[in-house]
Amino acid sequence: MTEEMIIAGFGGQGVLSMGKILAYSGIMEDKEVTWFPSYGPEMRGGTANVTVIISDTRISSPILHEFDTAIILNQQSMDKFEKSVKPGGTLLYDPNGVLTPPSRNDINIYKVEGTKTAIEMGNPKVFNMIVFGSYLKIRPILSLDNVEKGLQKSLPERYHKLIPLNLEAIKKGQEIVETVQEV
Repeated sequence: MTEEMIIAGFGGQGVLSMGKILAYSGIMEDKEVTWFPSYGPEMRGGTANVTVIISDTRISSPILHEFDTAIILNQQSMDKFEKSVKPGGTLLYDPNGVLTPPSRNDINIYKVEGTKTAIEMGNPKVFNMIVFGSYLKIRPILSLDNVEKGLQKSLPERYHKLIPLNLEAIKKGQEIVETVQEV
């Protein structure tokens, strides 16, 4: 099993954190992992993306041009990365940040109302964990136990009190993901 993915959106949406938690969770499952962030100098509010590879075998390079999965959180990222999803691959997006939904008919498309749900949960900061939960529902490549361990590894200890809230958000994301198209 090899999962090559990109998570892309605005800085401040938790894009890099989501990738880091995904990577640590893969390590907890004894997988080979790469985490390769990319962001502009403006960071918060500018575009940011991270590629993550999780594999049972050695990874030769962290640089990707095509992806098994793309998690898209804004229109600029949709415009840039929709065409890079491999045929038969998966695209997950939050419609709040995307004005023009994906149009390809050769990929699996899912949407999650992450922004809206985070506000309903009373904490906009769990947005990324809601989206992460939706991803795990669509592509169950990691166990929830290892995701919890990944959270413990990637979050500073002073934030460990927020792990139950993050796990609740992950579970909520698993519940609310919607299928737009499956191929």
